[in-house]
Amino acid sequence: MPKSSIISKMSIRTSVFILILTSAIFVRVQAQSKPWIAPPDAKSLKNPIPGDAITLKEGGAIYTANCTPCHGTKGKGDGPAAAALDPKPADHTSVALLSETDGSLFYKISEGRKPMPQYKTTFTEKQRWELVDYIRTLNKTPKK
Repeated sequence: MPKSSIISKMSIRTSVFILILTSAIFVRVQAQSKPWIAPPDAKSLKNPIPGDAITLKEGGAIYTANCTPCHGTKGKGDGPAAAALDPKPADHTSVALLSETDGSLFYKISEGRKPMPQYKTTFTEKQRWELVDYIRTLNKTPKK
């Protein structure tokens, strides 16, 4: 077989490999960049747990033990594990998160989305609502 034929076949294989690899990377990036939107029925859920001192203490303990490795102690998405994650953890102090309903946050905690695990079988319903209440305290923006 002539050298030019071998080189041509290698070039085609290399080109096909690069095309497949590029496509796979593009699909992954597209999948990760989609907004995470809770379904309408989840968004409309109302938090049945009052955000009192006991609730915030319980929610804070759960947050510290389970959420700070990724979201950080102040909820900014800068925990020690965050650097290795794609997509990066949510900033719990952001305006975008503040605009979400309690039901939406409850849904996201319950269901998870890679790399965040789902917690519906790890925490009770009450504990997940306590987390929602605690997360709401992480943005210290004064009310107008």
